[in-house]
Amino acid sequence: MPKIVTDVVCPFCGCLCDDIEIVVEDNRIVEVRNACSLGTAKFMSVQKEDRIKKPMIRKDGEFVEASLKDAIKKAAEILVNADRPLLYGWSSTECEAHRIGIMLAEELGAVIDNTASVCHGPSIIAIQEIGMSSCTLGQVKNRADLIIYWGSNPSSAHPRHLSRYTMFCRGFFRDKGAKERTLVVVDVRKTDTAKLADYFLQVKPGGDYELIQALRYVIRTGELDKKEVSGVPRDLIIEVAELMKNCHFGALFFGLGLTMSKGKHRNIDAALSLVRDLNKYTKFVLMPMRGHYNVTGFNTVATWMTGYPFSIDFSRGYPRYNPGEYTAVDVLLREECDAALVVASDPVSHFPRKAAEHLARIPLIVIDPHWTPTAMLADVILPPAVAGIETEGTAYRMDHVPLMLKKVIEPPEGCIPDRELLKMLLEEVRELKKKGA
Repeated sequence: MPKIVTDVVCPFCGCLCDDIEIVVEDNRIVEVRNACSLGTAKFMSVQKEDRIKKPMIRKDGEFVEASLKDAIKKAAEILVNADRPLLYGWSSTECEAHRIGIMLAEELGAVIDNTASVCHGPSIIAIQEIGMSSCTLGQVKNRADLIIYWGSNPSSAHPRHLSRYTMFCRGFFRDKGAKERTLVVVDVRKTDTAKLADYFLQVKPGGDYELIQALRYVIRTGELDKKEVSGVPRDLIIEVAELMKNCHFGALFFGLGLTMSKGKHRNIDAALSLVRDLNKYTKFVLMPMRGHYNVTGFNTVATWMTGYPFSIDFSRGYPRYNPGEYTAVDVLLREECDAALVVASDPVSHFPRKAAEHLARIPLIVIDPHWTPTAMLADVILPPAVAGIETEGTAYRMDHVPLMLKKVIEPPEGCIPDRELLKMLLEEVRELKKKGA
């Protein structure tokens, strides 16, 4: 008989939708209810043919199956023999694995970084400088009457964000849903989200900073002497600025269109200052649209344990933080690391070519359940149980609310959680270091 598992948390994006229902029969997922297409694909992916089910070690240029003990030993030898190993990824696994990973980095004197350094790292840097007026997604759902998406297209990247938390949901104080809300979208092109907007501001690429400052000027003075700013007409800027000042509760969500375009963390500085200005007139909050389901979790756990959210170097025996120096891309581009451990990530598909080329030249360990371009270059592959589907764990939603991931089905024989693999690796590293002392 099929079994229905309810209240499952979806381990795909930063929304962490917690109303998913999974129909399981004979330890196979046969149906996924309530999830978006991306979340459904994630749940079904554990049953794909490209699933890695056995540890692999590269010998004579070819992968051969190995025992978990031998694979762990080989991986530990690579890391212990390295002068400056890099530990990267982490955003698509549970917080319990993050804790062990940071302990491993400290033991090795390694550099540890997560995917925030190539997405919302600038957001974190700006927040450290200015601070952030924010709230939970529940507050937005229940109170917000003005929603702004800046450099973000949730219709494609976070498909249920609009329906669960912002425009198309009925909140306690907004029980008429979209009829009581206004949607503003700022982007360089007319995205699917922009097509739904009441106001669409099409900004020129790289012109976000100027547009934010123009809005700040209008909010403070009520005037603007330029006919247009960054491609947006003056009248539209003034109208949107007045809309922002006069709303009851506004929420600005921003994505990589703001963090990874010209200006980077200075764009976020300006956006934070805009929200600070607006709070003199009304209630306004701001929130980054985090991508991977637990990228926020790693930044939180790393801050607890080291004082720093990402880009951490343990080479002197204590944590040092310097984005741009200890971030993964920069370490690889300068060819500083001589071994790497990649957990729950695929940097070869996303990093600059020269960074990926250096990653291909050095000994590489990958912890991943699927074949990826990064896994194809590995010297050791350790296949884990998938967090949120085959093992439980903790994850942090984009608004920093922690949620428990559920175990829905049993993992393939021999596949254990990331945290257990990393714990075994840490123990083997310590044992090898004792023998070499």
